[in-house]
Amino acid sequence: MQQKAISNEEIQAVFPKVAQIIADALGCDVDQVKPQVPLIEGLDAESIDFLDLVFRLERAFGVKIPRGKIVEDARGDLAESDFEQKGIVTEAGLARLKEFLNEVPADRIKTPMKAAEIPRLFTPETFCKVVIRAQRAAASAA
Repeated sequence: MQQKAISNEEIQAVFPKVAQIIADALGCDVDQVKPQVPLIEGLDAESIDFLDLVFRLERAFGVKIPRGKIVEDARGDLAESDFEQKGIVTEAGLARLKEFLNEVPADRIKTPMKAAEIPRLFTPETFCKVVIRAQRAAASAA
């Protein structure tokens, strides 16, 4: 089931609220939160911050975001063994990540990449897309 691509207009519509939530969760200035800045390298987020961030986004937007959803969605219809082997993302997995996380510069998605490093790619725009997908899922379930 191919999902409709997320438009720039949709991203711009949720970005101000997402940026404010990220700034609050990370204790940084909202001006530092740019759509493409990596949350870990750029804003000093830690993996524990992602749980807080998801919780805040769920509350603010009234949606449910299952844990591990970004990586699961990135994997798409690839079997887990086709996506990663022994903790390393396969070539097919890297191609899927580049397609799914198209807001991330392709040169940041390189071989070899440990599956555990995927969150290092996440940006504020990644979380905008997560919110939009969750809103779509809620609307189609209603």
